[in-house]
Amino acid sequence: MRYTLPPETVHDYARFGAVVLRGVLTPPEVAQLERGIEHNLAHLSPLALVASQPEDPGRFVEDFCTWQHNPDYAAVMQHSALPFFAAQLMQSDIVRIYHDHLLVKEPGTRQPTPWHQDQPYYNVAGRQNVSFWIPVDPVPLASTLRFVAGSHAGTWYMPRTFRDQQAKWFPEGTLAELPAIDAKPEQFEQLAWALEPGDAVAFHMLALHASRGVGPGTRRRVFSARYLGDDARHAVRNWRTSPPFAGLADRLQDGAVMDDPLFPLIAIK
Repeated sequence: MRYTLPPETVHDYARFGAVVLRGVLTPPEVAQLERGIEHNLAHLSPLALVASQPEDPGRFVEDFCTWQHNPDYAAVMQHSALPFFAAQLMQSDIVRIYHDHLLVKEPGTRQPTPWHQDQPYYNVAGRQNVSFWIPVDPVPLASTLRFVAGSHAGTWYMPRTFRDQQAKWFPEGTLAELPAIDAKPEQFEQLAWALEPGDAVAFHMLALHASRGVGPGTRRRVFSARYLGDDARHAVRNWRTSPPFAGLADRLQDGAVMDDPLFPLIAIK
């Protein structure tokens, strides 16, 4: 029963592009994920970056694609309820790991995460996908992830760097520019939930999302697990994707199924 979502949750995911899942991880799994995060912070990969400004009183640290070298991450991504829920939300017969993403805002971090979609930064085409945003610390409404309801419906918006808004992916003018979301609350319905350890937000890779900084007494450690479904295909880009997968284009042609050791299938039957 723990691995079965209510039908209305699956419906809301398809309609809104984001849903909250309460108690998706057990307390031992939360503890395991917390160990994995602390290990990751102590052993950052070459893909890690500091996404906050030097003068920021806090620090916003990100890292990517470390799950295969972090047993605690691997256990949660492969053996928790996450892949089972992923299959139901994606309405997919298969579940394939895409990648992991660490996002830590230390106390007092002012740096917001601006409105954006994830899929334009990636090397994946297709509609069947899901990301789980999983905090191991309580997250108040003021610093949680916010979504524009229904924004996953199809429009791709120009991906830009978070700190200086540079277009380093698609050439200028090739994708739509972001609308003024916060200036028009009556036009862009927002979804947001306060979260406790073990809760997760599941969202589509085209869902517009953003978050604010955190207060001086708040540490926000978040792990994101991303999965792909039946229709996911490799989208070869002429630029360095975020995250990058070095050498993948030599192994997988454009439009190929994401069948590579980097993206293993998970047994869900």
